[in-house]
Amino acid sequence: MKQYKLSDYVRLLHNKNLLKHSLLAASKDLIVDNLTFDSKSVTENTLFVCKGAAFKAAYLQEAIDKGAIAYVSEQVYEGMEDYPHIIVSDIRKAMPDLAELYSDYAWQKLNLIGIGGTKGKSTSAYYMKAVIDDYMDAIDGRESAVVSSIDVYDGIERKESHITTPEAIELHQHFKNAVESDISFLQMEVSSQALKYNRVDNIEFEIGIFLNISEDHISPIEHPDFEDYFASKLSMFEKTKHAIVNLDADYSDRILKSAGICETVTTFSTQNPEADIYGYDIRKEGLETVFRVRTENFDEEFRLSMPGFFNVENALGVIGASVKLGIPKRHIHSGLYRAKSSGRMELYASKDNSLIAVVDYAHNKLSFEKLCSSMKKEYPDYSIVSIFGCPGNKAQLRRKDLALVAGAYADKIIITAEDPGTEDVNAISNEIAKNVEETGCPYVLIEDRGEAIKKAVDEAAGKTLLLITGKGNETRQKYGREYIDCKSDVEYVKDYIKEYNKKISLCI
Repeated sequence: MKQYKLSDYVRLLHNKNLLKHSLLAASKDLIVDNLTFDSKSVTENTLFVCKGAAFKAAYLQEAIDKGAIAYVSEQVYEGMEDYPHIIVSDIRKAMPDLAELYSDYAWQKLNLIGIGGTKGKSTSAYYMKAVIDDYMDAIDGRESAVVSSIDVYDGIERKESHITTPEAIELHQHFKNAVESDISFLQMEVSSQALKYNRVDNIEFEIGIFLNISEDHISPIEHPDFEDYFASKLSMFEKTKHAIVNLDADYSDRILKSAGICETVTTFSTQNPEADIYGYDIRKEGLETVFRVRTENFDEEFRLSMPGFFNVENALGVIGASVKLGIPKRHIHSGLYRAKSSGRMELYASKDNSLIAVVDYAHNKLSFEKLCSSMKKEYPDYSIVSIFGCPGNKAQLRRKDLALVAGAYADKIIITAEDPGTEDVNAISNEIAKNVEETGCPYVLIEDRGEAIKKAVDEAAGKTLLLITGKGNETRQKYGREYIDCKSDVEYVKDYIKEYNKKISLCI
């Protein structure tokens, strides 16, 4: 891929009316080999970006010491006035421009599939990936790339994720890696924060799937109100060529109106037979979910191995996208059936099937309602134990919403830690507990997630369904500003069900 000089970056920012002034002198013809905002990632010939409210001049000094040839910032730093710099009016708006140039416009060489909405983005991303990968395998193509809240794969990196949609500089690095690895498809979750704060500026999604909308991420540091959140979500259509829209979503009329700026709009529904992709006759056969899909060109049965009736909606969105992409039906069938998403609706049962544990990332009101109502239908004769917490420093409404939903469905609740960050975990748990009390559902507080899951398994009596939500297969907990290594919920469940099976074997 082509590499660019410092002067090229200055020229670009000038053309975008973002440049205030620059000082490069003899450095202007230096080639930029690396672009980053992380001082730990600086190498020789790095263009270093100073961003964030918590940024310190010490980070810039570290970057310079490690080989940064210039810095981009909204201000000139004291003592570094003579060091090569590029000063911009808005660093957030500048980052997508810098990143796009650094990656040599790699996104234009990819089929980008963006997935937006409040719930179901990660599941849909992995449904989409499974379908595309089956198709790629049949034509000797490369495995598709994915950027999700669970993990990231771009042909070079495969790693656990800690954010839904990364900053533009990281995102375009993934695009660059994918193109250099001869990958042609990349599916990604698109968060409201990414849309609001310019992370996905300058790109166009070939396909944009809009799943649903529900109040979430309302806080002083995220979205001040639902309107800001919703408007941010809808702005995805401004960057979308072909829209796939769920007619069953709340505010579907407004969503469809916003999608009208796209070249085409394909609708899907389990309730409206007039939808372009209509799912019906939804039922459970063993552990599989079976449903029929009617489109203009076919009316066929599909199967999902992942539990949860609500996943039919996610599958319909992916079917709509796959049809638009021209993927043969056999790969849509096979991809959806084999699709798994790490830590998403993972089901584990004891040998006697009296204890079933479902590990899922459900973490907001809509995802909780979908999960609890679906599991109640699928396992009507099981008592439900809900194990969850809420993160610190964001989305405070969840502490009420999740408590009320869980309290309405569960027979018992265990409140535990879920990335408390700089907040006191006991304060978060007590706030959740206060709202649970309104429902009358029994509850206990156990900070350690492993102990919370163990207690639920040990105390299971009769047919019991454990809903363990929020962390999925993540192997770190955020305490303060650090991520602390820990076992995942999946690992805990496997270990404790193994112990449970030993006990019941001794009783036989």
